[in-house]
Amino acid sequence: MPDHPPYPSPHPLHDVIAAADRAITDEDFDAVMTFYTEDATLVVKPGLNATGTEQIRRAFEAIAEHFNHSLVVTQGELVVIEGGDTALVVAETMLDWTQKDGALASATRRATYVFRKQADGSWLCAVDNSYGTDLVMSEV
Repeated sequence: MPDHPPYPSPHPLHDVIAAADRAITDEDFDAVMTFYTEDATLVVKPGLNATGTEQIRRAFEAIAEHFNHSLVVTQGELVVIEGGDTALVVAETMLDWTQKDGALASATRRATYVFRKQADGSWLCAVDNSYGTDLVMSEV
């Protein structure tokens, strides 16, 4: 019998990202800010970034308004690639919301996130790019 589990445990970032998604969905922006480094960058939309927690908070407030305060964020598959105190997360990010006309809408993105491990072992997001590699296509 092998002395190791047959399947690796999920990376701790799975739980961190799930908690951040719940905070975004709940519009608990104080909680959302606890997931970011002070100098983090959020890709708001292609060509528009928010840097630093003050700008990121304002961006999330505007995003909530844009999605009629109905945005639900969840993750599908996550791949975590860790190197030293940095981790790249490639994720299937699902967005669901209610449009102004009451119709339900959804989108799935291939997001990329960069996290930094802190001295206490916790992980904070330094780059939040829910558009992932689609940013390359928006530049063409």
